[in-house]
Amino acid sequence: MHTVGAAAHAAATDALLASYAALGPGDPVRLAKRTSNLFRPRDATRAPGLDVRGLGGVVSVDPAGRTADVQGMCTYEDLVDVTLAHGLIPLVVPQLRTITLGGAVTGLGIESTSFRNGLPHESVLEMDVLTGAGEIVTATADNEHADLFAAFPNSYGSLGYATRLRIALEPVPAWAALRHVRFDDAHRLVEAVEEIVATRRWEGERVDGLDGVAFAPDELYLTLARWTNDPAGARPSTYVDEIYFRSVQERATDLLGIADYLWRWDTDWFWCSGAFGLHDPRVRRLWPASKRRSDVYHRLVALERRHGVVDRIDRWRKRPQRERVIQDVEVPAERLPEFLSWFDEHVGMRPVWLCPLRLREPDGPGSGRTWTAYPLEAGRTYVNAGFWGTVPVGPEAPDAPVNRAVEQRVHELDGHKSLYSEAFYDPETFDRLYDGPALARVKETYDPDQRLSTLYAKAVRRQ
Repeated sequence: MHTVGAAAHAAATDALLASYAALGPGDPVRLAKRTSNLFRPRDATRAPGLDVRGLGGVVSVDPAGRTADVQGMCTYEDLVDVTLAHGLIPLVVPQLRTITLGGAVTGLGIESTSFRNGLPHESVLEMDVLTGAGEIVTATADNEHADLFAAFPNSYGSLGYATRLRIALEPVPAWAALRHVRFDDAHRLVEAVEEIVATRRWEGERVDGLDGVAFAPDELYLTLARWTNDPAGARPSTYVDEIYFRSVQERATDLLGIADYLWRWDTDWFWCSGAFGLHDPRVRRLWPASKRRSDVYHRLVALERRHGVVDRIDRWRKRPQRERVIQDVEVPAERLPEFLSWFDEHVGMRPVWLCPLRLREPDGPGSGRTWTAYPLEAGRTYVNAGFWGTVPVGPEAPDAPVNRAVEQRVHELDGHKSLYSEAFYDPETFDRLYDGPALARVKETYDPDQRLSTLYAKAVRRQ
């Protein structure tokens, strides 16, 4: 992978604008893309879409200024390939390779550096956005389009699409030294999280990356990553043949190359590859290593959902119908024990991924700001809880009772949920949680003819 350059980016932008101009007056404005990291129903319309084929690369990197200009459809896999050649990475690299930079900013991304660097949109310095009105505007935190800049995160294309984003980068060495620290209850884990957030250290060592896994109520781990140039203790495994999440329980320490660390969760889609038999060594040996990737699994799941294979098998075996519970939620750190206790009683799904985060402190780009559509509280520590799987429900499964209960409980705990999966809020609650009136005002400015769907229409299942 290499940079595409300004001329190629200009040509791709012209093609995008031409595809917008070719739409009929009543045609919806949408991207012509086949892939997605969303887990909620998508519009199956076959109407023409926007041509984004040339918007998947890195325009340029400024190693001295530690910034990169990146096209909106560039995947983090391609972005990191370019920046690592300069000893740099984005401030937050979401854990799945094919998440795009534009997707992580207009949606939400998170990873182990989020306890100190916040969310991906907080490292954006400026962005070019194709609005619903068919104009490309450059938005920054303090120019005439600052309202769009603040409202764009978590808007999921309801305000437009990013064509170019300038982001801040940070230096990174060759290796990540890991410590997997076990806790016997969630309260002790939260105490450790708060200490690490405050000091960025644990037992005398610096902490650069922080995430964890809750395997059981009395078996929880924090993985503490420290960037290092010392390769002593490195192992040849990149967790393609081995399964990373099992190492959290089996190894007290580990040492990974930085790229292997960034994609440690992708090879097995956290632990969801088990649904395809890949936790069985016999199956794993037969599965091509190049196909052990989250995007491959995502396509297989989409295929299964279209044809309902699992539901038919369950009916044939007279098993209860299963509900897919695929969610990421943010709850205040001090409420995490309450949430996990409730979750065990009412959902019963483990493991659960844990990832602490805070809005960036006022010492860099994006810091000290509030974000219209995802109003986390500055100075407060949250923990993202991610859980992905199915639970036996019975004939009520199509009504999503478990997902609805999770949504309600997160709301009661003063948390938020990511909108990449299904949501069920009524309009009034949704507007309170995601500042619907403010979004509507921004949308009126940049999409006056309502060519783009509203965030509520995109995110919420209504039935």
